[in-house]
Amino acid sequence: MDLSPRQNEIMSEIRAKGAVKVEPLATRFQVTTQTIRRDLGELCDYGLAARTHGGAKALMSVANNSYQDRRATQRDAKQAIARSVAALIPEHCSIMLNIGTTTETIASALTGHAGLVVVSNNINVINTFIGSKAKELLLAGGIVRPSDGAIVGEDAVEFIGRYKADYAIIGASALDEDGAVLDFDAREVSVARAILRNARTKILAADTSKFAHSAPVRICDIDAIDIFVTNSPPPPAFERLASAAQTKLVISDD
Repeated sequence: MDLSPRQNEIMSEIRAKGAVKVEPLATRFQVTTQTIRRDLGELCDYGLAARTHGGAKALMSVANNSYQDRRATQRDAKQAIARSVAALIPEHCSIMLNIGTTTETIASALTGHAGLVVVSNNINVINTFIGSKAKELLLAGGIVRPSDGAIVGEDAVEFIGRYKADYAIIGASALDEDGAVLDFDAREVSVARAILRNARTKILAADTSKFAHSAPVRICDIDAIDIFVTNSPPPPAFERLASAAQTKLVISDD
C-alpha cells in the first residue's frame, strides 16, 4: 500500500479537519473530481478513512475494536511488516513482545528462528512459539484480560523488569503525526513501557492505518524507538520527527 504524494496530502487534511469534500480537493490539486474520488476510494479501501456523501472523513475513536475485528484488519500489511521485522532479528537472541495482533503475526514469522528466548505478556504469542525452534518461553504473570489474552497490571510490569532482552517488539493502537505512540489501556501501556525499558534495541511495528485512529494513553514518542517498521511512508511530519531522532524507518514490501 504505497500512497501517492497527493494521497498523503489528502490524509493530512483529513486528520487536520476531520473530513474533506471532493470538489474543493479537485480545485486545490487541479485534477478532475473523478481522480479525487479514486484517491478517496483507495484511502477508504486501505482502512485509512471512511466514505461520506461527497467526500471522506477520519476514522476517529476513543474505544478499541474487538480483538477478532483487529485480527482481520490490515492482514496483508501486518504479514508484510512481520516479514520485515523477522529479517531484523537474528537467531539465538532474546526478544520481548507486547500484546497485539501485529505482534502475534510477527511471532508467527519468527517461529523458524532457532534459539530465541521469548518474553511476553501475550498468551497468544507464547502459544505461537510452542513447538518451534525457540530455546525458552517466558510468560508474564498478572491479570489476564479475557477478550484477548493480554496479561496486564503491576505483576506483569515487575516480571518484565527481571529481564534484559536484545530486542523489544511492540505494536500500538494509534499513531499521531506529532510523534506519539498510543494505546487504550493504561495497564497495557505500563507493560509496553516496561518492555521498552528492558531492551537494547526497540522496534515499533505498526501499519499506517494507525494514523487514522486515536487512543488516549501515550506509550512513548517516536524518539524512544530505534526502528519503526510499517507498510507505507508515514505522514511527512511524523517522518521528519523520526529522522531527527535517528529512528530507522523500514517500509515493508506488501
